[in-house]
Parts: sequence; structure tokens; C-alpha cells
Amino acid sequence: MQIKIAAPKNLRGRVVLPSSKSISNRALAISALAGSGMDVENVSNCDDTRVMQAWLRERPDTINVGAAGTAMRFSTALLAVTEGTHVITGSERMKNRPIGVLVEALRNLGAQITYVEKENFPPLNIVGNTHLWGGNVQLSGGVSSQYISALLMIGPMFQNGLILNLIDDIISRPYIDMTIAVMQSYGAKVGWKNATTIVVEPVPYHSTPYMVESDWSAASYWYEMMALSSDADAEILLPGLFAQSLQGDSRGATVFEQLGVGTEYRGDEVVLRKNDKRVERLDVDFVEMPDLAQTFVVTCCLLGVPFHFTGLQSLKIKETDRIEALKKELAKLGFELEDRNNSELLWNGVRMDVALSVDEIAIDTYEDHRMAMAFAPVAFRDGSISINNPQVVSKSYPRYWKDLKSVGFEIGEL
Repeated sequence: MQIKIAAPKNLRGRVVLPSSKSISNRALAISALAGSGMDVENVSNCDDTRVMQAWLRERPDTINVGAAGTAMRFSTALLAVTEGTHVITGSERMKNRPIGVLVEALRNLGAQITYVEKENFPPLNIVGNTHLWGGNVQLSGGVSSQYISALLMIGPMFQNGLILNLIDDIISRPYIDMTIAVMQSYGAKVGWKNATTIVVEPVPYHSTPYMVESDWSAASYWYEMMALSSDADAEILLPGLFAQSLQGDSRGATVFEQLGVGTEYRGDEVVLRKNDKRVERLDVDFVEMPDLAQTFVVTCCLLGVPFHFTGLQSLKIKETDRIEALKKELAKLGFELEDRNNSELLWNGVRMDVALSVDEIAIDTYEDHRMAMAFAPVAFRDGSISINNPQVVSKSYPRYWKDLKSVGFEIGEL
């Protein structure tokens, strides 16, 4: 499937964003461990969350999480301390996403997990045990924060609790802090002992209602649209977002301040408007907000703002290799990116001539929702843009295309 997107001349509207899938999946997992069913309100309607809800509700012997990486990692840990034997699997891409770091850590804590096909990759056969001893475990702080969060969330279930020692530089710390905050909302005794050690006491969760806030990652695409729109009076209202957020991606608002987008916090919503600011060059470390990298790379290219972005090491193991995907797709539009050390992206500010017209170019999405959403706003600067396999947005923002139409975008299927 392919769609062609044309942007409106004026950008005005109120958009109800999806709820945070990161918070939703943490709250669902912890709520299940608390034995309280699913008393989580305003849960995300994305693929990642639906697969979590489905298996927690139905408890099948074989659990297929599809392409949902968060669900795979959180569920692996959850099943290790849940009674019964289960196989957890996923899409072909998921079967090629490594999970050995998490499995090894769980095994060190007493979990019974074996690989069904390839060593270090899903599918996994997990024999649950509700009486694991727990104890000390060491993990690199440079791995995906989802591994760390998965271990933390089951910490209260261990007989001796959990002491998690992180070595090397810690990436995506805001996601770890988010996990700790949600755990604490359910009564867990957990916190940082020092800069590298987190202690979880063997104090059971207690049942409590939980309200999920809207998704700052989803908000980033509306910031991008505001930055790229030529409408000087553009205004977008986004309810359900707060200045004091659990989400590290809320820091993206500060970076967009340098690219022409102002944020007004008004109660339980934010208002986006032009602020007439734009830096000549942007240098940002994305180690604490890697999911916004695609948004800012595309935005800067289309604004003509040279950049040097670091802290992108986790992009190599996302839904696709996002560094390579960005390089390939932006090259179609005349932007030649340089990557360094598998963790940096640079652009010198020069847009090259391309052989094809914009009507002949289609952006590939690589089964990655963020590729589709980050490239759609290109239509503001290039007149229109075509996107292949646009349905991938269902992973985190199922209403994305409908929301674009609601503010005047024209979207046609080709």
C-alpha cells in the first residue's frame, strides 16, 4: 500500500494524542503482578499495548507479540515469575532482535528460559516460578532500557528482592526513572542507591487505579509540523500533556524551541505556536530521548539546519536499523547524512540535486512506525510526499492519518 500526502496551507486544530504506550505497558505489567486485573485507565490503543492486554487477559500457552519489542521484553520477565509454561514469539523481524542480555540476567536470578530456535533470539520457552530468590545482578547501562525496566518490574516478586548494578554509561535513563515512578505508584519500595545501583525491596505491589498520560513521542510529530509549516499563525492544541511528565521525550519541547516552535503549558494541555526562533546549527545528545531522533533529523534537513546528533546507539536495534533507514530515505530527497561510530548522525546543510521529482519518490518505512510519521510532514516543504506501507503507524499511533486529515491534510491511496 502507498499513500500520497499533501499538507494544508494553514495549520490549526485540536488533536487528542494516543496515550503513552511506554507508560501503558509498564502499568499493565505491574497491575498484573499486583493481582488487580487491568485497572489501568486511558490505556494506549496501539499494537504494542493491545498484544500485552490480549495475553494478560487470555493467558494462552503460546504468546505472539508480533513486532512489539516492548511487549516482548516486558512479557519475558513477567512470564519468568508467572505460574505456568509458555512460549513467547513474534514476527520475523522480532525473531532477529537479540534478547540474550535479558535472558542471561533472568537465568542468573533463577529463571528457567530456553531458546526454541536460535541462541540469543526469540522464540523463548519459559517455565514460570513464583518463588524465585532474586538477589544481585549486573547489567550494562548501555543496553536497551527496556531490559533494565523488565528486570526492575519483577523485582518485588523475588524472595530477596533485587539489586541491579549498572556498568558502563547509562543510556535512556528517563525510561528507567519512568519505570521506577510507576512501580512506586503501586507501592513498590524501589530507588537509586547511588549513581549506578537500583535496589528493589521484596515488598509486594498493591492494587490501585492508574491513569496514563498522553504520549510525548506522538506529540513530536505535531511539533515537527509546526516547525515546517509556513503558516505564521499556526496553532495546535494537544490535551493530556503536562510540563511535569514521566516521559523523557517531553524534553523534545525544549529542543523544538530552538527550531521555531513555542510551547504554552495550559492546565492539562499544551498549545504549540510559532516563536520566530531558529538556530543556525543544532547539536543534541539523544541518549535520553532516542525515539525523537527521526523527528529531529527530518525536521532539521527540511529546515536547512545543519546538525550533529549523538547518543543514537540504540537506533541500530529498534524496529529497523534507524540510522541506515534515515540515510537511505533522506538521500532520496537530496540529503546526504554522515554516520559515525554507529551512534552519531551529521548533516552539513547542503541539499543535493536528485534525479527524480518529488512525485516520483516514495519513502520506505521498514516496518517502523516512526519512519512513516517522521516523514509525513515533509509535505509542508516539498509540496507532497508518498509513503509506502503507511499502516505501520498502528504500532504506536493508530489514528495518525485520521488526525492529519482532521487538520486539513489531503491523503490519497495510490
